[in-house]
Amino acid sequence: MKSHHADAGIDLTQFHAPFFEEAREQLDLMEQRLLGLDAARPDDEALHAIFRCAHSVKGGAASFGFADMASLTHRMETLLDRLRRHELTPGAGCADLLLRATDLLRAQLAALQGAAAAPPVHALLAELQAAAAGQDAPAPAAPAGCALLLTVGPLANDGALGGLLELFADIPDLGQIEALPADGRPGMHRFAVHSQTSPAELLDLFSFHVDATQLRLDPLPADAADAAGAPEAVAQAPAREPAGAPPASASASAESSLRVAVDKVDRLVNLVGELVISQSMLAQACGGLEPDAQRRLAAGLAELERHTRDLQESVMSIRMIPMTNVFSRFPRLLRDLGAQLGKRFELLTLGGATELDKGLIEKITEPLTHLVRNSCDHGIETPAERRAAGKPEAGTVTLAASHQGGSVLIEVRDDGRGLSREAILRKARERGLPADGALADEQVWALIFEPGFSTADRVTEVSGRGVGMDVVRRTIAALGGRVEIESAAGRGTTVRVRLPLTLAIMEAMTLRVGDECYVLPLASVVESLHGDAARLRTIGGRAEVLALRDEVLPVLCLATQFGVTGADAGSILVVVESEGRRVALRVHELLGQQQVVVKNLETHYMRVDRLSGATILGDGRVALILDIDALVRGAGPAAADVAQAALEPAA
Repeated sequence: MKSHHADAGIDLTQFHAPFFEEAREQLDLMEQRLLGLDAARPDDEALHAIFRCAHSVKGGAASFGFADMASLTHRMETLLDRLRRHELTPGAGCADLLLRATDLLRAQLAALQGAAAAPPVHALLAELQAAAAGQDAPAPAAPAGCALLLTVGPLANDGALGGLLELFADIPDLGQIEALPADGRPGMHRFAVHSQTSPAELLDLFSFHVDATQLRLDPLPADAADAAGAPEAVAQAPAREPAGAPPASASASAESSLRVAVDKVDRLVNLVGELVISQSMLAQACGGLEPDAQRRLAAGLAELERHTRDLQESVMSIRMIPMTNVFSRFPRLLRDLGAQLGKRFELLTLGGATELDKGLIEKITEPLTHLVRNSCDHGIETPAERRAAGKPEAGTVTLAASHQGGSVLIEVRDDGRGLSREAILRKARERGLPADGALADEQVWALIFEPGFSTADRVTEVSGRGVGMDVVRRTIAALGGRVEIESAAGRGTTVRVRLPLTLAIMEAMTLRVGDECYVLPLASVVESLHGDAARLRTIGGRAEVLALRDEVLPVLCLATQFGVTGADAGSILVVVESEGRRVALRVHELLGQQQVVVKNLETHYMRVDRLSGATILGDGRVALILDIDALVRGAGPAAADVAQAALEPAA
């Protein structure tokens, strides 16, 4: 891509980052306006707004010497100017052309930032010129098979490559992948990829196993093609906007907002976390002072705790981003899927103002995209099928977000055909999975999360390869969340994703097991009771259960679970809940409730089963945070049923 500086005496590169950010915002706004444009009766103000977006991007691109971007936006301006002057009548094809131009501008931005190769613009320039002259724009050529260079890294370890490479073994029609000689950079890996699948979909698949910021697809150079024993590249890979760019409101004015680098915010969050730990240390040290000294310090420490909490909430709010930033990318997705599948969709979004931590926003986008694709492809029927069922021809996909306690609930709902018990059970039996017809609905729906599971009759570019739902669950579980499914035949399906508000700081209950200290997420705690007063039973001489009101719960001894030596089972029972199931945990003492700063075990040490992280307590000790989802799953879904049956004669 060509670029030059207008004045050799001024280094304009220092101003590139603000331009890239502003251009992304303008392109997002342009896309939203285009998607809402009524081709039959276009709104003049909408056309003016789209024109202003193109004009703004053109002005910045021309100032920095980005010739291709300036040329493309100039052609868009010409077309939009004729449309807003009513010299041309916009049609669906015109809107599609402008949307493709918007995609190409995003690709050019990515190329300018070094995230991908510069895409060609000449063909689209010709289409825009023809459209502005009132001529029919030629249909874009169908994409040919791609020979691509996949660059992965830098990776701290090579474990993530296994899942990526397995894609090609699990999906025969995906193509071939061949390792290329390393380029000498630590942690970097190169592969030659030959596939008929579109590069955009390849990146979507790859990003389930490797973070999108560590993936790059380029045309396969001739020397790399020779090294892989493959033909020279025959198609240009469309560039993809690098993940991790901080979303921002396009309507925010310069006077009311301030752009701050994400790493600066992250450092501030870390410092506040350390301040929380220091405040806890002071509070604990105060407890060991003489009564008079303790009274003198108590008021000051209470004030410090209040200010620390206020500061922490203020800092954390900086990282909070409204869900509308995620929801805004789905109107375009549904438009494209509708054309591809021959279906009609309406998108309804609720709770877009609900805020979620930026780190979670970035990681939840890909799983939500897969869930929406599934709703469109598998859930929503064709217009003819919907007419026959007495439904509107256009299916409705609803995205909803809301706060529930200390977590965020995100729902993906459709009014389609719903999940088929028979089809899922049949496919499960074919794959050798336990598929008893007496399984409850929620247990049947859970089968679709098995690796490689798919009920699709054929593989399409949208879905059907059996890749995704298992990764969706793993991704969400890694974020401390969980997935639930509810479905009714003929009425549709709802997928609920529950996530913590943030991964940095959480409300927790600390407890003692022997001489060790553990931490429970407070959101998972239902109640606690003394074991001596509880109705406990032993099943088969080993398994212990608790009869609590009308429910029978498996009992897990944490001393046994984590091999705490020199300790009895403990006399305190803490009831916790996950995915609609409850278990009782045996512990020795409840130490109290406090906020803890979450440290990632996988980053600092390694992934440990049944533990989701660690924290530093006020006395400087390291306490491990329990993974409640893993503990409950380990208790077994049928444990309570077996216990209930065993207890019935004694009831």
